[in-house]
Amino acid sequence: MIFKSLEIAGAFLLEREKLEDHRGYFARVFCENEFKSQGINFQPAQANISYNTRKHTLRGMHFQISPHEEEKLVYCTSGSIFDVIVDIRENTTSFGKWCAVELSRENGKGLYIPKGCAHGFLTLEDNSEVTYLMSPAYKPGFESGFNWADANIGIQWPATPTVISEKDQMLPSFDEALRH
Repeated sequence: MIFKSLEIAGAFLLEREKLEDHRGYFARVFCENEFKSQGINFQPAQANISYNTRKHTLRGMHFQISPHEEEKLVYCTSGSIFDVIVDIRENTTSFGKWCAVELSRENGKGLYIPKGCAHGFLTLEDNSEVTYLMSPAYKPGFESGFNWADANIGIQWPATPTVISEKDQMLPSFDEALRH
């Protein structure tokens, strides 16, 4: 696995090291030892799939509040997504900043999201499926989020979302979400 640091402290874009032959290829998508070699003690406790039937479906911007912050390893296993993380940790140099990567079945890239970051994505194709490994397991009652279009964060989405849940449409501003 190849780890590439992103603009958000502790976040990494992961690229596969493929072993190819006439059958196709083999590659790791997670290895505890390789994560530890990068200073990451990620021990997945839960795996989830998000299936999205329509292009330009938006999910986000979500996070879990203390003491149940989540870290995630995200892959797009079908279709493609514009995957966004925002640093909500006030004690980091990247606080309030965002970065985005395109994840797709084609490029096989993954995104490691450290604790203390909000996460969201916009599908770029119909029938996009996103797989998450998470730690710790989801804890009901500790979920939060902020509006995907918050001008103070200024995420530059590649298209206007056409499918958004009512819950995500009603999320507060970044500043309001962090006051709770």
